[in-house]
Amino acid sequence: MSLGTAEDESSASEIHLPADIDWHMLDKSKFFLLGAALFSGVSASLYPIVVLKTRQQVSPTHLSCVKMSYSIMRYEGLKGFYRGFGTSLMGTIPARALYMGALEITKSSVGSLTVKLGFSDTQATAIANAAAGLSSAMAAQLVWTPIDVISQRLMVQGCNVQKTVPSVNNTYIYRNGIDAFRKILYTDGPRGLYRGFGISILTYAPSNAVWWASYSVANKFIWNGLIKKEDGNRIGGSSFRPDSKSLVVVQGLSAALASGVSAIITMPLDTVKTRLQVLDGGENGMRRPPTIMQTVRNLVKEGGIGACYRGLGPRWASMSMSATTMITTYEFLKRLSTKNQ
Repeated sequence: MSLGTAEDESSASEIHLPADIDWHMLDKSKFFLLGAALFSGVSASLYPIVVLKTRQQVSPTHLSCVKMSYSIMRYEGLKGFYRGFGTSLMGTIPARALYMGALEITKSSVGSLTVKLGFSDTQATAIANAAAGLSSAMAAQLVWTPIDVISQRLMVQGCNVQKTVPSVNNTYIYRNGIDAFRKILYTDGPRGLYRGFGISILTYAPSNAVWWASYSVANKFIWNGLIKKEDGNRIGGSSFRPDSKSLVVVQGLSAALASGVSAIITMPLDTVKTRLQVLDGGENGMRRPPTIMQTVRNLVKEGGIGACYRGLGPRWASMSMSATTMITTYEFLKRLSTKNQ
């Protein structure tokens, strides 16, 4: 499916973008190897924001990002912003491999099918991207859910209880990711590692579908706006070929807009998911994982609907920066991995 040219119906000019690189055009070994290296670097740069978001979500009281950042730095130092990073990084490679593989295969297959069914170029792109986002998120959660359970518990552990995350209810102290894995497996069995798997799917599958569909629509909208602007500066219709800087700027802006839409829609689910995976409940003196309904009731009791949006700022920032970096890196990765290079 070639989606390289966007046309404005009211103008004779057209914008020529580099042609899409489909799954069959990629050198798979290079694609996955380079992808693991590039996205590991992205994860390292954005991890502190994820720690802030996670601690805000499990806190029973509202704490601003500035206060929480100050507390972490004061009581834990820089390493406080990287608790659980080793575990998270170990999961990045297989999870990204599943994500990118499912994304490209689905996008290529669904894109070709929608074009054959007679959908317009814009509609075909949005449908293919939404389907690809849905399938890739579901595939990646097979790895990400246990990694999230372990890394998030490490993120909120060791903090100054009075200053950063008050009343975090965890039974065990974990020395590292391997120790956390053993203790969770011992106490809860394999189900403990997949705590919140269902709501993770409900969070990330629609989030990815919304993100990729919003990204394709925003990308098309911005380019069409640029065509109209170029038409006003030119005499007569002609083609417009953007330079590499323009491509990166439009990709980044589209990614940021898509992240905002996705973050607002799925934030309550993400907050519930994080609490399910991190906090332990109790009944009659017995340790027991909380249910979804208990978690929702506790959130509403603590701060109403607003409590479901704790950490929205860091999550939006994290998603925007991650998505902007991801999409530009991803397109760069695909061009590095084409078979003819």
